[in-house]
Amino acid sequence: MEIHSPIRRRHDQRGAAVVEFAIASVVLLVLLFGIIEYGYVLSFKQSLTQAAAEGARVGAVGGDATTVLAAVNRAAGAFHQTCNTGGGLSCKNGAGATTLSSTTCGSYSCITVEVSYDWKNYPLLPKFPGLGLLLPDTLKSTSVARVS
Repeated sequence: MEIHSPIRRRHDQRGAAVVEFAIASVVLLVLLFGIIEYGYVLSFKQSLTQAAAEGARVGAVGGDATTVLAAVNRAAGAFHQTCNTGGGLSCKNGAGATTLSSTTCGSYSCITVEVSYDWKNYPLLPKFPGLGLLLPDTLKSTSVARVS
């Protein structure tokens, strides 16, 4: 019968801590980067919602297509994005045209502004492997305001 001393056991498990740390650190890094990227996407989505609301508000008080587009661009400017400049951000009214037009909602005249961003092709953060499966391809926000 062979007796193992405590010193011998320590040598047998010498690399176990390194392997455990490698496995645990990969899981923790994926969680960390996932939280950061998802929070950034939520913040950007809120900016798109604010941009659509600002555009609809300006359109409702009598603004033309140029002033509505300027209002949307100001609101989305925190992320250095502007509409229709070749990036991922696009702005349109509810009918799908690039010019502003009124629509009817019930017995009132309304303006609809839709702002969308192609996150899949124009991500604002570097891509982290595997996280793209959980994030949306396109972020959209629509706002409707009654024309006064």
